[in-house]
Amino acid sequence: MKRTFTLLLLLIMPFTLFSCNRRIGFKYVEGKVNIVATTTMIGDLAFEIGKENVSVTTLMQIGVDPHSFVPRPSVTKAIKEADLVLTNGLNLEAKMGKVLQVLDDKLIELGNFLPEEDLIKDEYGEIEPHIWFDVNNWIIISEVLKDKLVELDSGNKEAYLKNYNAYKEKLNQLDEYIINKADTLDKEKRILITAHDAFSYFGRRYDFEVLSIQGISTETEASAKDIKDLATLIVEKKVKAIFLESSIPENTIKSVIDAAKARGHNVVIGGTLYGDSLGNINSGADTYINMVKRNIDIIVESLG
Repeated sequence: MKRTFTLLLLLIMPFTLFSCNRRIGFKYVEGKVNIVATTTMIGDLAFEIGKENVSVTTLMQIGVDPHSFVPRPSVTKAIKEADLVLTNGLNLEAKMGKVLQVLDDKLIELGNFLPEEDLIKDEYGEIEPHIWFDVNNWIIISEVLKDKLVELDSGNKEAYLKNYNAYKEKLNQLDEYIINKADTLDKEKRILITAHDAFSYFGRRYDFEVLSIQGISTETEASAKDIKDLATLIVEKKVKAIFLESSIPENTIKSVIDAAKARGHNVVIGGTLYGDSLGNINSGADTYINMVKRNIDIIVESLG
């Protein structure tokens, strides 16, 4: 009986620990700025800037794909009652449109604060919404959130400024860490192939050629031609490893591996990257900073 209880405790610990600072299940807390965040990355950001002066509810749990997230009635209730609602925007939370349309100025679509010329678009003109993989974007967004919290809760202005400055310093260190880590790879090895097109900002900032099987949204499907063309490129460039993503099934990736093998080239799964969601407390990717570090470590180790 004791062993069964211990195992059960281990299973629920990741959920419990994650919930301590970034609540799952909305409850209005008096005396704090009540924030509802769509993704786990934004929930983490809100806590870092707000700390003890905010109560953060994250709508999407760990491992949930934001492209396909469909809000339940409880989500609508939370959004209406919150003091501040934070979304990524840029069509990431595409299926939440109707729910978010009813909001007034308490809705902050963070991606809209980036300079338009810095946004990446695909061949069809669709904006790439995975802005968090360029750490400089996250610094800009952190400042936006800091300013909004100061506006809503001016009595705690100094605390928000202190939190922002400390977090900005950590983000600058993270950016430098990624650059230095990437520099250990020869240029011809900097080819990052993933399940869907989530790493374009990463590629632009840190000088990687980024290729994917699916498009910007996980709702798109890879055709037989897409798989064949990508396998051909892998063979031609002698790519050593390709990568899974934590919130996406691995079937399509395996199809590419099989297609490359049929051409006489063995490419392996380099590991699982965290794309649209943080990991749990035991993953080493439970915060934005940890997630980005974990990704670059896996990439360099697998391609080097």
